[in-house]
Amino acid sequence: MGLKEYLFGFKGENMAAKYLVSQGFEILEKNFHSKFGEIDIIAKKDDVLHFVEVKSTSKDYETIYRVTQNKIYKIIKTINFYMLKYDFDLNYQIDIICIEQNKVKFIQNVSF
Repeated sequence: MGLKEYLFGFKGENMAAKYLVSQGFEILEKNFHSKFGEIDIIAKKDDVLHFVEVKSTSKDYETIYRVTQNKIYKIIKTINFYMLKYDFDLNYQIDIICIEQNKVKFIQNVSF
């Protein structure tokens, strides 16, 4: 990944975090890494943990299609690691935020 792509993704993740805060979420972590994968944003609202994948594009197509079943599988493994590491006993869900042409689309509680 080049610098241009990295900065574009960084901007999208910051935009997503600001959106979540404006909706009453508390941001716990950004870019959590484990040997299983990465979670872009970990947030909390109403005693529920939200593990958020952020996808951004400047083009005219649906970014949701870039979230594959394999990506969700890696996210789930990373969530399990996170929950064990921090000994959380809370409900959680996987959410996706799509940034398309500077507009935020928040898709909650996804499953495959």
